[in-house]
Amino acid sequence: MAKSGALNGKLVVLMGGSGFIGNYVAQALLERGARVRIASRHPEKAFKLKPLANLGQMQFARCDAGDRQSVERCIAGADAVVNLVGAFSGNLRKLMGVAPGWMAEAAAKEGAEAFVHVSAIAAEPEGETEIEYAAAKKMGEDRVLAAFPKATVLRPSILFGKDDNFINMFAGLISTLPVLPVFGPESELQLVYVDDVAEAAVRALEDPGKHGGKIYELGGPETLSMMEINEAIAAAQRRNRTFLPMPDGLSATFAALPGTPMGSDQWKLLKQGNVVSGEYPGFDKLGIEPRPLELFLDRWMVRYRKHGRFHAEAA
Repeated sequence: MAKSGALNGKLVVLMGGSGFIGNYVAQALLERGARVRIASRHPEKAFKLKPLANLGQMQFARCDAGDRQSVERCIAGADAVVNLVGAFSGNLRKLMGVAPGWMAEAAAKEGAEAFVHVSAIAAEPEGETEIEYAAAKKMGEDRVLAAFPKATVLRPSILFGKDDNFINMFAGLISTLPVLPVFGPESELQLVYVDDVAEAAVRALEDPGKHGGKIYELGGPETLSMMEINEAIAAAQRRNRTFLPMPDGLSATFAALPGTPMGSDQWKLLKQGNVVSGEYPGFDKLGIEPRPLELFLDRWMVRYRKHGRFHAEAA
């Protein structure tokens, strides 16, 4: 355990902490000597982090974010709180709109020193067509700041990481199919490395006096279209693939079908793109230099190549 630092010995509650980003935030906190409580519907998904913690440094709590009493119990005694709850299905306005307000109220009541709310760039609506996911995210931001004015709101772009569900979904398809459709081929994304977003959350916790009450938009250092992302994945796998740009009408129909990997909200968000607006501070104001996808992609795609690390030619 670290011997000094603003978070050393402090209890930080990660709401929704057993998910993808929670894994990275927890590790960054443990390295700084913080005590971490993972609050989640399925906290056992985070048990793999146990070996990284010292004795008594990590706690696990089963939590239903849709139940106010459950939320309040999990935040009891917290010195700081990070809300990581997110979903594309279910009662989005309750989970990502109402519940964050409960969390912020509970944190304020407990006397917590800092609150970080992880939202999304989508919370800044574009156009007149309302997207349920974006509306819920915006509601969550508003309720958090109303209850905990010195909270820090982070709006990351689409996250990527070695174990994500974005790059790996496309990687699996590309490794299997010779011809693939590309939805929203011209849509621009500013993919952001999950470790960089986790570091941003922790730095905001370390200095709430400097970062509290602010909204940060977090995008990666490069802007890529969906077509370029697919092509980059194929190149890293050393595979020759044919990509077919799909018309918007067909893409929207596909997204509306049950059981597809992309829902209607996800399609609408993809269509409008996902890049920072420039209206809010970013990584630079947190002292972080974000890392690009190309820094990792070639290494991560080795396992998807025809012969793994022994593959030398395009297949």
